[in-house]
Amino acid sequence: MFGRKRTGSVLCTSCGVLVGVNDDKCYNCGRRNPALWGFAPALRALGNDLGFVPIVIGLCAIMYVLTLVASAGITGGSMLGLFGPDGGALFIFGASGAGPMIYERRWWTPLSAGWLHGGLIHIALNMLSLRTLAPLVVEFYGPARMVIIYTLGAVAGFTVSSVTAAFLPAFPLIGGSPYPSQHLTVGASASLAGLLGALLYYGHRSGSSMVRGQANQWIVSMLVFGFLIPRIDNYAHIGGLAGGYVTSKLLDPLKPERGDHVVIALLCLAASVAAILYSAIPVLIELNRR
Repeated sequence: MFGRKRTGSVLCTSCGVLVGVNDDKCYNCGRRNPALWGFAPALRALGNDLGFVPIVIGLCAIMYVLTLVASAGITGGSMLGLFGPDGGALFIFGASGAGPMIYERRWWTPLSAGWLHGGLIHIALNMLSLRTLAPLVVEFYGPARMVIIYTLGAVAGFTVSSVTAAFLPAFPLIGGSPYPSQHLTVGASASLAGLLGALLYYGHRSGSSMVRGQANQWIVSMLVFGFLIPRIDNYAHIGGLAGGYVTSKLLDPLKPERGDHVVIALLCLAASVAAILYSAIPVLIELNRR
């Protein structure tokens, strides 16, 4: 099932028409290496998202358990922080925010923070939203471009959150931090906001009022929810939304997905995992020495 196909025909990974397994280029959409060296059928067996959603849910769950194990205690001060790890554990595994990114100069944390969560309800809501949004973005952009948008949405969201917390005062409703050096932010919602930005751009680019209207409804709901519930990082949501929209414009959903998009997507995933390891390993080694 998951082996390499060496002869016959397969479906192009971009447009879905039949092509030869050894064809250099798809005659329909122009994609180079449409059979992905014969591994296209195996990848399609993972689903339209090539297994990305289960991977994200699994890795986020693993990181949630690891941060709980590393935590000095279980928090419960807010709805989203119920049964969550403490700030020290989140810092170790790559939380972003003004504290880590600006004051501690852990510049890579916008890549790692999206895989961490501050509580049981926090991770549950984000993973449920991922299962709703990711298949839609895959349908319009393809799996590789979805991964790119998801990753860069997080980078934009956490960067905006960290910078605003460090250099702007805390505003009612919108957010910020009265103690910038202690500001931490985590969660997949910045990436999810990036996916919403992708859907909004697709609605504008394609002229689909249905997609645009649905995206606007979700965006308004996200912002209203953020304004009403304490400790939600609205700056990360706004930054992720803008990052997803701009990235989608550069990727152009009306053009077929290319082979280099797959390479960039794999680099995004590798960079995210590397950011988590780069955050955690030196700190854990230092703690073990004490």
